[in-house]
Amino acid sequence: MSDATPGSPATGDAGSTAETRRRPRARRLLLIALSVVVGLLLAGIIGILIWSQVGVMSAEPGPLDDVRSDDRVAMSEVDGSIVITPAAETSGVGLVFVPGAKVEAEAYAAILAGVVADEGVTVVITRPSLNLAFFDPRPLTSFTDLVPDVSTWLVGGHSLGGVRACQLAPDADGLVLFASYCANDLAEADLPVLSLSGSEDGLTTPQKVDDNRGLLPADAALIEIPGASHASFGDYGPQAGDGTPTISDADMRADVTAALADLVATLPR
Repeated sequence: MSDATPGSPATGDAGSTAETRRRPRARRLLLIALSVVVGLLLAGIIGILIWSQVGVMSAEPGPLDDVRSDDRVAMSEVDGSIVITPAAETSGVGLVFVPGAKVEAEAYAAILAGVVADEGVTVVITRPSLNLAFFDPRPLTSFTDLVPDVSTWLVGGHSLGGVRACQLAPDADGLVLFASYCANDLAEADLPVLSLSGSEDGLTTPQKVDDNRGLLPADAALIEIPGASHASFGDYGPQAGDGTPTISDADMRADVTAALADLVATLPR
């Protein structure tokens, strides 16, 4: 018959031994759980990196060559951004433009060159990190400082680039949206806003733009361009899920240039 009784040294040793055995097991389970979490995070990061580099929509060579050969404008690359300047005197107004997701920056040169040539606006087209605007934390000054002789700055963007432009808008003198809408509230901002949409847009539909109208100032100008699709706002070819455009490239560029000119005319110089 054992002499051990409850609370005796023998009982305490058994409890201590069991506890000692449980500790390594708990540590192993914790390490396994941490390994799974880290593995999932790494897999997610690698997946995003691969996705951001696959299927990038390149600028169509024809419209880009037209801009390069246009003696009314000059296009160059400055610190990784595309800068388009007027050959004649500058108006003192600039536009920082953020591309849509996985769209090459040069794809917006042709549609923005008109306002450069006609209105003397300087355009800076950014190259977002990983081809996605949300992964580009740079402030607006990273781009406006590239052209120090411009004093009045608009910020704009296409699709996802427009969402990023909305975030930068409080530091700008105006906002331009191409087939896009804001995720942050600018309703009380003292800021001129131009929002262009396309009647045939299958991605950022006119209905989606209208549904988010309340996030813009009450006097924002919302213009729907008849016959324009999502991809009509750039020159990078058809886009999956988009509608079929019925407007010609020349008419699209003319409509966009005219709308931008009207906005520029309201800005202080």
